[in-house]
Amino acid sequence: MSEEQTGQATSRPVEILVDADACPVKEEVYKVAERHGVPVTLVANQFMRLPRKDEWAVPISFVKVEDGPDVADDHIAEIAHPKAVVVTADILLAQRCITKGASVIGTTGKPFTENSIGSAVAMRNLMADLRETSDIGGGPPPFSKADRSRFLSSLHETLEQLKRQST
Repeated sequence: MSEEQTGQATSRPVEILVDADACPVKEEVYKVAERHGVPVTLVANQFMRLPRKDEWAVPISFVKVEDGPDVADDHIAEIAHPKAVVVTADILLAQRCITKGASVIGTTGKPFTENSIGSAVAMRNLMADLRETSDIGGGPPPFSKADRSRFLSSLHETLEQLKRQST
């Protein structure tokens, strides 16, 4: 029986889970988490510097997973729950977390939802096929100040919604 079926998910606190290996918005996550009093868990397959405990009023924890493709994603998908906000640029991880009921925000501030994830996965697959079969290269555009601002706003709004649902 899953957590959702037993009601245990509703007793879990709101938290932020970060796919941290290449996340450009970790500092922004910390700031918004502190404003909302929400703990943060970073998941990566390499060690990274965490803020000093005396710098932040909320718990910021780090889980180092073993090396390997999708090991961090697997861990995040396993611990995702309806009161978690997952921060990731990985569309397939976003899809897995949405299935668990989590809220998911891309690092550019774009929320992934049940309604949008199907087209995002299809576009990802199409672009991967095009890159394999032609000279199309590249990846996403460079991260911008507008992306950072949109992310801050989106994370704040998502946490507000989850906190309202909790009361």
